[in-house]
Amino acid sequence: MAATRRRSRRTALAAAAVAAVALTTGLTTGCDAVDKALDCVRTADAIADSVTELQQAVEAAGDDPTQLEESLDTIEKNLDGIGDKTDDADVNQAVDDLGTAVDNVRAAVRDGDATPDISPVTDAAGELTKVCTP
Repeated sequence: MAATRRRSRRTALAAAAVAAVALTTGLTTGCDAVDKALDCVRTADAIADSVTELQQAVEAAGDDPTQLEESLDTIEKNLDGIGDKTDDADVNQAVDDLGTAVDNVRAAVRDGDATPDISPVTDAAGELTKVCTP
């Protein structure tokens, strides 16, 4: 009878250990996913702020054309940050689309367009915000 109790106790301890490992692994993985999602949301928020600055820079391009370049640089810097932190296909696609839109605005400015169409940047930033929302 004592042997049966020991076996039951060992089985219970082994089951508890396996459950603890599974729970810890699940929580760690869950937290990692939550951290990535929060990073995505924070960066998307920063990009939204940068897009607002870009809109203001386009409106004030006659007064200070360097603001436009600075806003585009800020967006690209934020895109680099989010692209490095995620392996989500939708997020990566939204980052790529926004990067392309920024490149197109930058090319338009280089070609002499003082007030380029930034609606593709705004649309792409909106899409990034949508895919980053948990």
